[in-house]
Amino acid sequence: MTLISKRLFTTGLLAAAALVAAGAAQAQSALDNIMKSKTLKVAVPTDYPPYGFVGTDMAPQGLDIDMARLIAAKMGVKLELVPVTSANRIPYLQTKKADLVISTLGKNAEREKVIDFSSAYAPFFQGVFAAKSLKLADFKDMAGKTVAVTRGAMEDQELNKVAPPNVDYRRFEDNNATVAAFVAGQTQTIAMSGAVAAEMIRKNPKINAEYKLLLKDSPCFVGISKGEDALKAKVNEIIAAAKKDGTLDKMSKQWLGKGIGDLPV
Repeated sequence: MTLISKRLFTTGLLAAAALVAAGAAQAQSALDNIMKSKTLKVAVPTDYPPYGFVGTDMAPQGLDIDMARLIAAKMGVKLELVPVTSANRIPYLQTKKADLVISTLGKNAEREKVIDFSSAYAPFFQGVFAAKSLKLADFKDMAGKTVAVTRGAMEDQELNKVAPPNVDYRRFEDNNATVAAFVAGQTQTIAMSGAVAAEMIRKNPKINAEYKLLLKDSPCFVGISKGEDALKAKVNEIIAAAKKDGTLDKMSKQWLGKGIGDLPV
């Protein structure tokens, strides 16, 4: 190998080593970068009420938006909301377009291969809802009562597992028809996802409905890039404090009409 070749080879090795070192430093520096820039970029939904949507004043609002604001405030940095869809929320995290994903993100084995998760911060659930005046302390109390449900939906399947055999099912072809039937007084109860039900209650306060019974729970987690242990620890610290002081429970009741319950850590 000539002297020039050796120098080029050595230079190449040093450049490669520098790139590896830079990549390793970058992989572990998300929290430092956030604190240095004084800006936290959070991927949020803007079309999925009550977790994230645009209000009449054109400002984003919802449970996920409030959670993003809480984390930014506790970190002492400016919040930059990054609107995402279900399809692109994880790619946005992987490509550094967002530092965190707070967008009704559930945890499963496939997702855990590509991103990390915080402790859970909010419930995402299917349940039974009815007027506040109707006593429903247990599924047995649904005996003989009418229930609006979307045909074949998860709520339909889950309710069949636990409800008495003499429940009077009124099945509809989509969520809009199911909600419309309940709002119109055609049924005494409705089985629906918490998100859809909360929006129904928000838009129709006169029906005086509330959450009654839990069918299935699939809590929401904050998505964090792989290897960002310091950022994950900071987010978990904020979530734990907010759970302890009742902030998370208050947010959940405000937006979902249901407390956080026993969220996993």
